[in-house]
Amino acid sequence: MKLKLLEIQGFKSFANKTRIEFTEGVTAVVGPNGCGKSNISDALAWVLGEQRATLLRGSEMSDVIFAGTSSRKAMGMSEVKLTLEMPDPALPGATRETVISRRLFRDSGASYRLNGRECRLKDI
Repeated sequence: MKLKLLEIQGFKSFANKTRIEFTEGVTAVVGPNGCGKSNISDALAWVLGEQRATLLRGSEMSDVIFAGTSSRKAMGMSEVKLTLEMPDPALPGATRETVISRRLFRDSGASYRLNGRECRLKDI
């Protein structure tokens, strides 16, 4: 199984939709302090079902939603999509993609999706 793509929108410091492709040879994410590197690993843990806000460096789960800045309003939703590439056992040499996504709304609830279909955390 390989990470292929991570799409983040409204999650912590990622107000704009951000796509991170994990192409062949990518082994690390580097950058200066404060650029959001640790928010990428938090997004991975969150989309895979992390339930403890403290492990995501927050006090409550709504802390993962972009809180706004002096020049930008806070967002009402956070979404992370993770695309995994896995070998297809039915076709040697072929791969298939699985997309896991999680959304959290500031004023209502949360949802999980597996390949675009709503599901439970247990299914992920």
